[in-house]
Amino acid sequence: MSFKIAIIGAGSVGFTKKLFTDILCVPEFKDIEFALTDVSEHNLQMIKAILDRIVEANRLPTKVTATTDRRKALEGARYVISCVRVGGLEAYADDIRIPLKYGIDQCVGDTICAGGILYGQRNIPVILDFCKDIREVAETNVKFLNYANPMAMNTWAAIEYGKVDTVGLCHGVQHGAEQIAEVLGAKSRQELDYVCSGINHQTWFIDLRLNGRPIGKDELVAAFEAHPVYSQQEKLRIDVLKRFGVYSTESNGHLSEYLPWYRKRPDEITRWIDMSDWIHGETGGYLRYSTETRNWFETEYPQFLEAASKPIDQEKRSNEHASHILEALETNRVYRGHFNVKNDGVITNLPQDAIIESPGFVDRFGINMAAGITLPEACAATCISSINVQRMSVHAAISGDIDLLKLAVLHDPLVGAVSTPEEVWQMVDEMVVAQAAWLPQYAHGVPAARERLSTSQVKTREWAGAARRSVRSIEELRAEKAALKQAG
Repeated sequence: MSFKIAIIGAGSVGFTKKLFTDILCVPEFKDIEFALTDVSEHNLQMIKAILDRIVEANRLPTKVTATTDRRKALEGARYVISCVRVGGLEAYADDIRIPLKYGIDQCVGDTICAGGILYGQRNIPVILDFCKDIREVAETNVKFLNYANPMAMNTWAAIEYGKVDTVGLCHGVQHGAEQIAEVLGAKSRQELDYVCSGINHQTWFIDLRLNGRPIGKDELVAAFEAHPVYSQQEKLRIDVLKRFGVYSTESNGHLSEYLPWYRKRPDEITRWIDMSDWIHGETGGYLRYSTETRNWFETEYPQFLEAASKPIDQEKRSNEHASHILEALETNRVYRGHFNVKNDGVITNLPQDAIIESPGFVDRFGINMAAGITLPEACAATCISSINVQRMSVHAAISGDIDLLKLAVLHDPLVGAVSTPEEVWQMVDEMVVAQAAWLPQYAHGVPAARERLSTSQVKTREWAGAARRSVRSIEELRAEKAALKQAG
């Protein structure tokens, strides 16, 4: 087979390498072309060198090109994969820092809450530019695979306004299933069958079967509470399981910021989180992790390049959906996964226009969703709160309506639990002014926002958060990795 895959945001080096090697695990795909594009020439050349080394080491005819000219990369592409982070770590730091001044403590801030909403405002205009180029220069029946957060908002904009055949992809369901299989004592993940449905980062395991035997709430709660690690790392998630009756896909830290109950009081936050790793609830944890990862890659690049000389191990193909979807579409080998698409009747008790994450099957006819799923009422209620925020956020990003943006932030569950309307109005003004370089749709409103900030009487505070850690130096990271290697 010979076709072209364009990867936008290919400078996300580790993730691009994973997608690349996964796809090349499909024997029929050795003759395809990967067209890499990114705004960073530096990152682009680093990842191209790594992928070229993989191609050379495995004696493959695969073609790899790299360009900062996005349209050139998209020309003739059958598949387009997006892993962009608009504004980079500079804008992301403001997504965490500014809300903290108003008492809003986020772990990740990339889906909803104040940080996720502003992240969407930066992403959506760029996503629509991608879609315009895709419609004009890619293959006629091109499929757009979006890995970028905020997943639901980006996918919503691409489908509704970009008019491109789009599917959103995430690995939260797979990771949650791995945990469940482990606590239940499964010998392999294949022993666990499940239906997981909801919206991205708020998807729920509504049907669980181990070797065909149904698993109920009480058995699952007991299994998690007996686990020596997860009982400490997933305290909030286990509490939600007890109250809702079903387990959430998302990590302890992620889930904590989508709900109005667990992060609204600083003295309560530490009760529900675990500091053994950022993903379990640390304030600004993903920002710290991303910063350390970037610094580590820049410093240790020669090691990454050397590692690329090893043969591709097909046994290590990851459970990221992209390679499996492409394999199913091109070879007709059926793949079952969980995909982010427009609802349109798939989940009966969520809005029809929402972007849902639910089971589907892929073959040469496309992605076929399992329709008619009904969520437990509490799960649906929680999802609907987020969907309402997502809808307003998408419409604000499209229209450049700063008042609608403020209303979207006001209706966010955690923001509403912490902040007053006056604080929300000022916080959004502050974030729009700080991120004006990435928010062209709000350019007309920035001068007025800046003027309002100069006369505002709303008090703020400089606060690091309830559980903040400093970014570790390269030397500290090396020492930690050496200690783990010695211990293991």
